[in-house]
Amino acid sequence: MSGVDPSKLPVMPGRPYPLGSAVRASGVRFAIVSRHATRIWLALFKSIPDHTPFIEFEYDPMLHRIGDIWSIFVEGLKAGCLYAYRMDGPFEPEQGHRYDPYAYLLDPYARVIAGDFEEGTAKCMAVDDRPDRHNVRPRVASSDLVIYETHVRGLTYHGSSGVQHRGTYLGVIEKIPYFKEIGVTAIELLPIQEFGETRVGRRHAVMGDEIRSYWGYDNIALFAVAGRYGSQGGLGEQLGEFRQMVAALHQAGIEIILDVVFNHTSERGEQGPTLSFRGIDNVIYYMLDENGKYRNFSGCGNTLNCNHPLVRDFILDCLRYWVAVMHVDGFRFDLASILGRDTRGRIVENAGLIERIAEDPALRDTKLIAEAWDAGGAYQVGSFGDVRWAEWNGRYRDEVRRYWRGDEGVKGLFATRLTGSADLYQWAGRTPGHSINFVTAHDGFTLRDLVSYNVKHNEMNGEDNRDGLDENLSWNCGVEGETDDPDVNALRLRMQKNFLATLFISLGIPMLLGGDEFGRTQRGNNNAYCQDNEISWYDWRLVQENKGLLEFCKALIRFRAENPALRRLTFFDGLPAVADGLPDLAWYDAEGVPQDWDDPSPLLACRIDGAVNGGTSLYMMFNPSSEPARFRIPKGSWRVRIDTARVQPGDVPDKAEAEIVRGPRKQLVQEKSLVVLSCGR
Repeated sequence: MSGVDPSKLPVMPGRPYPLGSAVRASGVRFAIVSRHATRIWLALFKSIPDHTPFIEFEYDPMLHRIGDIWSIFVEGLKAGCLYAYRMDGPFEPEQGHRYDPYAYLLDPYARVIAGDFEEGTAKCMAVDDRPDRHNVRPRVASSDLVIYETHVRGLTYHGSSGVQHRGTYLGVIEKIPYFKEIGVTAIELLPIQEFGETRVGRRHAVMGDEIRSYWGYDNIALFAVAGRYGSQGGLGEQLGEFRQMVAALHQAGIEIILDVVFNHTSERGEQGPTLSFRGIDNVIYYMLDENGKYRNFSGCGNTLNCNHPLVRDFILDCLRYWVAVMHVDGFRFDLASILGRDTRGRIVENAGLIERIAEDPALRDTKLIAEAWDAGGAYQVGSFGDVRWAEWNGRYRDEVRRYWRGDEGVKGLFATRLTGSADLYQWAGRTPGHSINFVTAHDGFTLRDLVSYNVKHNEMNGEDNRDGLDENLSWNCGVEGETDDPDVNALRLRMQKNFLATLFISLGIPMLLGGDEFGRTQRGNNNAYCQDNEISWYDWRLVQENKGLLEFCKALIRFRAENPALRRLTFFDGLPAVADGLPDLAWYDAEGVPQDWDDPSPLLACRIDGAVNGGTSLYMMFNPSSEPARFRIPKGSWRVRIDTARVQPGDVPDKAEAEIVRGPRKQLVQEKSLVVLSCGR
């Protein structure tokens, strides 16, 4: 922009669609929606560090406004031009209007944000974002999905990562061979849409450094790829590098799922910054109460007004862009229950936006995953949306944790979760594929911490350990935190293996928290949203240190792939799959008799018939108690395919190398362990 002559930038009326900036051969068109603004200026900047524009164009409402859309075409501009808006209008907080004519505002439809929010240099960049036509999506079947949840920066920023482009989209590309090695078929990335303020106003409790936002759940430019994960730090290169990453993952047969935040923005509450939506049309974009205050169903100070028609269209346009132009394969919707709240915050059955997302023709073959709750008390696990929507199964997480912790009375719940959560999903055509099974996720303990801490240790967050969940359904195996006690560490390893094995033998779609496969720890922090440091970064030295755990996880994923009964998208019904055959699934106690669900003993066994498993029957035995137990196994020649009490490689041996045991007989299952046998071809 440094060589642009302002006098050679004639302005003329522009078309109202599409919204945002559109680069054309002779210039750039800018279109933005505001119903209540009285004056609008387009500000153009010469360079990214500039705080003030070199020229502004005021929109003439008689020439440049069609309905609520303001649009102009500026001849002579090219791709790469930098811009923002200023808007004037009423400042009447009690009526919801918060216009500030001195604030430079980001275009909600901007594809690239350049500059620094904290330094006041953030601005939009107009780009020619034609899609890569050679990018063919893998279209992984739901039955074959193995999701790996990770953070772009955290994955590779640690010095041990062994990549050239640490903490970037290019760094993710360098880890593709690792993803292939462990058997991952989809990567779910924490938010990569541009987020605003990164300061959270507190200091690190030990090091004294300023604490900064890390997870990225404070988005502000929902069409824009976050520049902080570009190799040059956000000078516009991030758009191309994100596309490179998507294309490379697809070439490797791996899908990409984005964690998207359409429930709030980084403008937060009344005292938050004015960055975009607040200054464009606050009463439309946010849910407000009768006094103009922000309704806060997100727990973050504001709530997007998702079911206002204009906001609904904005969200749909955004999703279409990420699918059609950026080629992503699906979305996980953060605090998705907010998508179903009306403009007054009430949960609405068959909410328009949720239905529109499910039925949108451009989104029909994408994965849709809901975090089916919010901070306002809604909890919709098992009842979110229609058959197009899968859900993070929070009940799976909780009840699997409780069973292995040794809680009483959860044996039946555990069995239900293991077999696809029919109580939640066997209605209206739903299947086990609607259940995203997970034991851990970014929000909470890592798997290693789940078996190492009874309570959270969030002191480093600077909130006196008040933040984060107080109840984690965890068990420290007898010692709080790290220890050199070999017996405790052996038990912790076994417990991690129990959780991983349960995850990969359960019906439903497994989601693995990145780093759990090699024992990543956050030192007991269960809310590391602000820890952009070694608490959150993956320490890849643990791959070698915990090689046995990693190999166990890889073998589990292979075992799952070998057994179609574990990947089926229909529920077991307890009936024979073939005439005169055995039930497709049957439950037993340790003596091999039908399970008495009222019996307080936590010991549990089940048999999956070979007729539903490619000719191979499976017999699973679970012992969450503190004493070894002997289970009577059925007649036949069985191979020990999984035993979490054994050491690698004997814990998940290949079929040809697996120990053979012949039933009927008693099989020892050690305390706090599980065993899976196979019989047949």
